[in-house]
Amino acid sequence: MIVLQPVLEIYARDSFTLWPVAESEAYCLLPLSGALGPAEVGTAVMRIAECNDIDPEVDGRPPRPTDPLGAFLHGLLTMDGTYASGGLQVIDTAAGTTLLPGCCSGLAEWRNWLEVVDGNGRASFGHTPTPLAERHGYWVRLTIDAEENDSPAIELPVTELRGLLAAAERDLADFLVLAAAWAARNLPDHAAPVTAALAAALDMPAPAVPSKP
Repeated sequence: MIVLQPVLEIYARDSFTLWPVAESEAYCLLPLSGALGPAEVGTAVMRIAECNDIDPEVDGRPPRPTDPLGAFLHGLLTMDGTYASGGLQVIDTAAGTTLLPGCCSGLAEWRNWLEVVDGNGRASFGHTPTPLAERHGYWVRLTIDAEENDSPAIELPVTELRGLLAAAERDLADFLVLAAAWAARNLPDHAAPVTAALAAALDMPAPAVPSKP
């Protein structure tokens, strides 16, 4: 069985207190979907905000606010093009083989996978490892690390990959619906811009933000 999931790189932050987050290992990959609990959604929002927490002096954005919440969200809300570290994870459960997004891969790159099934037939996703997807006729070969001559690989039909990518897009959309509701409850003064920034980081349309409970 082939499993494909959009995953977000998570680094544990024991001292984070701005909103509830889930316990996590020092480093892990969090699959994004509509099945996450509130604390997991809080963890994902924390991590995406952290990915964009860059001092404004670097690019001329407005000064960082002095309040802790505003300071932490500043990059997420003011960056021109938000980023979420991660990508698509593919697991061949029968063979025990997993393709992981490489270093510097972003979740917004999930649309590059469409080049494999409907475009030029080739795409890579980060480095160290360097995952590579290539279409060969009616099949797609997913090389775990293209820098290794004897790298393991996963092979599946183009039609199956297309269906898995459609399911991953639904997972991202479902996650954003959860995130919009979470933001309305936990960040009511910033809910709409936070939701829009999260959607931009995933290269997805922003869902409507529900009214404040």
